Amino acid sequence: MWRRPEVRAGLATFLIAAIAVAGWSVRQTGWLQRTAEQSKWTIIAASTKFGFALDEIFVEGRHQTRTRELLAALRLKRGAPILAFDPDAAHARLKSLPWVRSVSIERHLPDVIHLRLVERRPMAIWQRDGRFRLIDTAGEVVPISDIGRFGNLIVVIGRDAPRHASGLLDILARVPELSRRVNAAVRVGNRRWDLHLGNRLAIQLPQFDPEAALRNLARLQQSERILDGDYAAIDLRLGDRVVLRPAADKTPDQLLNEWDT
Repeated sequence: MWRRPEVRAGLATFLIAAIAVAGWSVRQTGWLQRTAEQSKWTIIAASTKFGFALDEIFVEGRHQTRTRELLAALRLKRGAPILAFDPDAAHARLKSLPWVRSVSIERHLPDVIHLRLVERRPMAIWQRDGRFRLIDTAGEVVPISDIGRFGNLIVVIGRDAPRHASGLLDILARVPELSRRVNAAVRVGNRRWDLHLGNRLAIQLPQFDPEAALRNLARLQQSERILDGDYAAIDLRLGDRVVLRPAADKTPDQLLNEWDT
């Protein structure tokens, strides 16, 4: 009989009301306070006999948060009285996890907890003062120490690099033939970027309209294979021209001959 939905619904209403009354009484003084507190937990403990015990935890949106961290923050085990679960306290603990940006918690009586997580999305590695930190798409540091598995992400360097990295990566995504070559980006003078490619070539971007400069460079790469030359840097800061800086072991005349071939 206790398994019938209408009986469970009525019992849940009764139990919650009884616990609420007990909770109000706890704020009183003397023996009433002690008696009410004992009654509250007696009701909660007894509720498991009628099916009000945790059976399932459903989680949406978990990608980076480890299962054991999630369960430790929830402080729940299968079979625990679901009416003893404090969603507000659990919410605060879950929000303190390094990958969790926001979370909603629903208690579905008699036996289910439903979590919806919105996690931070890893974007880049920030190099600052000799240290490497993972930053998310909001430019905020993700407070984790093990960042080795994110070695495929671009490294950004500079005090204000995290705040502007998202805009740079959006531009690079629109010029994929160049973006796949970029290993690092240095924020220069709080106003523009230098890109560093896998072959140690530096690309000096202009402050204004860097996307147009990169598209022009992509066209030069397609026609002249400019990125495969032995240069130290390619300066795109002058809108009407491309300036090539020779590598240390090349003379300007040698580089001009390469450009003409």
